[in-house]
Amino acid sequence: MSSEKFQRLNASQRRFKPVAVACHLTVALCAVTSAQAQEANQALDTVVVTGIRKSLDTTLNLKRTATGLVDGIVSEDIGKFPDTNLAESMQRIAGVAIDRTNNGEGQRVTVRGVGPDFNMVLLNGRQMPTSFGGASGSRAFDFATLSSDAVSALEVYKTARASTPAGGIGATINVKTARPLDSKERVASIGVKANYDVSNSRVVEGLRHSKVTPEISGIYSDTFADRTIGIALSASYSKRNSGSNRALTANGWRTFAANNNSDWGAIPPKPATGADPITNRPTSGLYSTSVEMRYDTTGYSRERINGQAVLQFAPTKDLKFTLDHTVANSTFRAKEAEISAWMNYSFGPMTFTQNGGPVQSPLIQTALFPNNDHDLAFNSGVYAQKSANSSTGFNTEWKVNNDLKVDLDVHHSTSKTDPDSPYGSWAQIDLAMFTMGTTTAYYDKKLPILNLGTTKFQKERMQFTGSQFDNQLADQSVDQWQTKATYKLSAEDKLIAGLGFTKMKDRRGGYNHTNADWGGLGVQGDAASTVKVNSTSLGGMFSQVDGHNDSRLHPTFWYVDFNEAREQAIKVLMTSGVGGSAPYTRAQAEAYFAASPDYTRGQDFRTTEKSTSAYGQWDHAFDTELPSNISVGLRYESTKIDSASQVVPRVAAAWIAQNEVNLTAGEPAFGSAQGSYKFWLPNIDYDVDLASNLKLRASYGHNIGRPNFGVLVGGVTVGDNANAGGGNGNTGNPNLKPLLSKNLDASLEYYYAKSSYVAAGLFYKKVTNFIGNTVVVRTFPGINNPRAGAYAKQGEAACGANAQPLCIRNWIFTNLKGQPGVIVGTTNASGEISGRIEAQPGDPLLNFNISTPTNIKGDNIRGLELNAQHLFGNSGFGVSGNLTIVKTGLKFKLDETGEQAPLVGVGNSANLVGFYEDSAWSVRAAYNWRGKFLARSTDGAGNNPVFTAAYGQLDVGIGYKIGKNLTLQADLINLNDGYIRQFARTEEQVEGVYQTGRRFMVGARYRF
Repeated sequence: MSSEKFQRLNASQRRFKPVAVACHLTVALCAVTSAQAQEANQALDTVVVTGIRKSLDTTLNLKRTATGLVDGIVSEDIGKFPDTNLAESMQRIAGVAIDRTNNGEGQRVTVRGVGPDFNMVLLNGRQMPTSFGGASGSRAFDFATLSSDAVSALEVYKTARASTPAGGIGATINVKTARPLDSKERVASIGVKANYDVSNSRVVEGLRHSKVTPEISGIYSDTFADRTIGIALSASYSKRNSGSNRALTANGWRTFAANNNSDWGAIPPKPATGADPITNRPTSGLYSTSVEMRYDTTGYSRERINGQAVLQFAPTKDLKFTLDHTVANSTFRAKEAEISAWMNYSFGPMTFTQNGGPVQSPLIQTALFPNNDHDLAFNSGVYAQKSANSSTGFNTEWKVNNDLKVDLDVHHSTSKTDPDSPYGSWAQIDLAMFTMGTTTAYYDKKLPILNLGTTKFQKERMQFTGSQFDNQLADQSVDQWQTKATYKLSAEDKLIAGLGFTKMKDRRGGYNHTNADWGGLGVQGDAASTVKVNSTSLGGMFSQVDGHNDSRLHPTFWYVDFNEAREQAIKVLMTSGVGGSAPYTRAQAEAYFAASPDYTRGQDFRTTEKSTSAYGQWDHAFDTELPSNISVGLRYESTKIDSASQVVPRVAAAWIAQNEVNLTAGEPAFGSAQGSYKFWLPNIDYDVDLASNLKLRASYGHNIGRPNFGVLVGGVTVGDNANAGGGNGNTGNPNLKPLLSKNLDASLEYYYAKSSYVAAGLFYKKVTNFIGNTVVVRTFPGINNPRAGAYAKQGEAACGANAQPLCIRNWIFTNLKGQPGVIVGTTNASGEISGRIEAQPGDPLLNFNISTPTNIKGDNIRGLELNAQHLFGNSGFGVSGNLTIVKTGLKFKLDETGEQAPLVGVGNSANLVGFYEDSAWSVRAAYNWRGKFLARSTDGAGNNPVFTAAYGQLDVGIGYKIGKNLTLQADLINLNDGYIRQFARTEEQVEGVYQTGRRFMVGARYRF
């Protein structure tokens, strides 16, 4: 997609011409370079500017000559992009921020406060499919799948354009790859790198992968037959082993009104006599509590293979054909170990933050287990998935005559992510050691502090307590054709018109094989006690985080290996079965602890989205005292949606653990629904040269952001488990309208010196049709609530003042054994009896909170962007930087507990880059900072925000050229060793702390 704009050339030459200035800049640079390089008696005809300065000059020219507001990054040379990851390159652009994965790698982008789902990503002007996020239905593009080696430029269009496919209300991002006929010389190079990631070495022993991993890439591009044929081939392979250590509250924070002392998770009321065990007891506003605290460690291994082949044929100077095929495949594997302390709201002494804010949070939360018989969980898991992306396209450019040019482009592109292991996309096996005593959680440090008190390590008190094996499939394809005609009416006027059709097919499937053994499998002291338990320093896993050396922190992190745990769990099944069943055979036990490959037994969502578009645009250049340009466009977009969804209904309920009700799956059922919408999307861009080096821009336009596929599906989906209060579920809505954004932009750009400029821009977006949720309480025939049924009522009466779940269940198993639905299991060393209590027909129906997406009113996004770039003459030194400030009314309201629909990703960001370059050396240091932002609007407990704290990262790249063809390169990533921290309504309510590490890459590239 070209950024070149129509401009009038006139005899008076009063109009400032960026192309001419670029030529003058090139001549000036050539003069400086030749003066340094040529012999006194030697004449030098041409000098080509390369490297960092060439990249900056080309990017500056892109910004200066564009219609509307466009920023970008251009490769320093074919095969040499300035960062090791495309997302991490884009974070250098004003207004662009990235979302990082657990291992710290950039993956998705947020632009001007608009999250990844609502930014359109194109590859050479073509809409790309995505299978990011498994079965989540996200439209976010995963930039980690694309190697930067064959990318020539990234273009970020921040204002609406009639010719751009609709869908990016934040920005439209065009990834441009190398085209052989665009280069005037043969390009042939090969590069190799070695990658060492410190985060991998911080993972516990047994989960680490190899220390050093390779990367190799190559590109060949040449023209033949007097530049009528062009061929380009590129390929790359990379492997990265990394890791992260996390402290987290995976089940989130339950939030209550200050006078609520009765709901599950609420603090107990103030005692009638004696001292109050709660310091700073909440008396107004809201307060929150947590049910658990956990720490985990994960070793990751990612392999990526990219390749592209391009064939171009230009039989005449007016006709060019391009055929290209791109593949981007990757595999992702991980091994995880976790320790978690479930406090179960068994409240002891607590200390809250002082009153004064909308929410009070515990600084100290104690759980009373005086008998040292509570369960401390040891979980182990494995993750494995593979992604395959491909795109085949054909393009024709035909200059019919001097006034008319016609372009045609068609492509078929696919993206698929599915499991890469017999255990599914992810699998987990849980053990518990029933020796946990009174436990205290401290939230006064950046790292949450867990103190296990008198808890002792006793292998003979271990027992298997649960397992999950999950398959997820994401499969998407895009078939698209686009045609455009450009007609030059006169020297000042040009018309552009286009038609397009896009068909997206999206399938998201999943099957969660959750085994109903959470109440305990086997007995304490069986084969579970033979699993090898390893240990390491808990504080040592978080050496960069405040609190890692706190004396209150439990000193030991215990962990087990997944494969060993699975093998011993199989032996338990072969000995004692489960839930009173007969012992399993080896084959049955192995199948019990494996994933089901049959997606037809689970959720299966299939959506087809067909869009037809037409647009027209008029460009006019004013040859006046202040030369200016105007571009007026209108795009028509019509979309039809057909959603067919298979869901797994729930048909019965059983009380299987103290706070858990299991829901029995029924036969899958299909249903379908349709939706449609139409939009007219106008845009106007105006720019004026106030002086030869001063440009003012203004733009107004409409764009839409399509709902993600996860909210378009039909059918009601509920989870496998519920609790005493009921269950949760959700359904989709294919009649949702897309977000509509009305955008206003203005900027002033001052190009005060060669390769140097400053710019300031203001933007305003009025967003409507925002997507929120409504919650309806529903019941389903046949799903009765055993927790509130006749058996439970009898147990409550018998337990009297001690009517706790443990007492009630034990009474039922002891006194109602043999009654319908009462299935008695084993008794552990603490006296807890496992088993199932199935709901009976007379029991009350179980309530479900069903969440349904709906369009709601929106609000505005407004912001300021500041850019600067300065080169210090011919010294080789330069600096660039930017600052973006974003505000919105679409905020999360901390003093509300209902469902909300705030805009995620809104936050300030800044970059500072310094560099030095000469004929041999190239040094670049870049610091990126992203302010606090809302990452999610729900956590594990429900309607609580998840904020990401401000984060900064320093990266350095060093290159040294030996001769004409060989370049040595070193990349130093995250030199400041930053970590990511997330929290809920207050900073004390930690959701997660992620410590990764520095990354070092050394390599060489040889250009033939």
